[in-house]
Amino acid sequence: MRKLMSCGVIVFRREPVLSFLLLRRTHRFDLPKGHVEPGETEHQCALRELFEETGLDQSVIQLDPEFRFETKYYPRYRQYGGRVVEKTVVLFLGWLLEDRPVTLSEHGHFEWVSWQPPHRLAHGTIDGVLAAVARHFDAKAAAP
Repeated sequence: MRKLMSCGVIVFRREPVLSFLLLRRTHRFDLPKGHVEPGETEHQCALRELFEETGLDQSVIQLDPEFRFETKYYPRYRQYGGRVVEKTVVLFLGWLLEDRPVTLSEHGHFEWVSWQPPHRLAHGTIDGVLAAVARHFDAKAAAP
């Protein structure tokens, strides 16, 4: 079975309210992410895809070194003749350091969604990463 890996960033901002960035395709939400290129690390891929899809470059994003979310699923890929592949998605938590406009290249729309867990936005990766972020925030708040 062919194996693919995608990496991306779930971007949070603190102002005007704590919120996270969601991209919108025609019928579903998405996060800025994409396939790892040969020789590229997970972080490099995530930051490259973030820039390509939103215009937000690494100078305005601080990745949380304590957060890494990984999930696997088994979609069919048209470019592989409709065969099922094992897809691993790795997402990092990034904080927007300064207000910058989002410039979309692959999605029709975006929105900043207020952080009010639990979120039930899109079964699968998005809800999974949001639940992991909520646990991460709770653990940080409980730490001395």
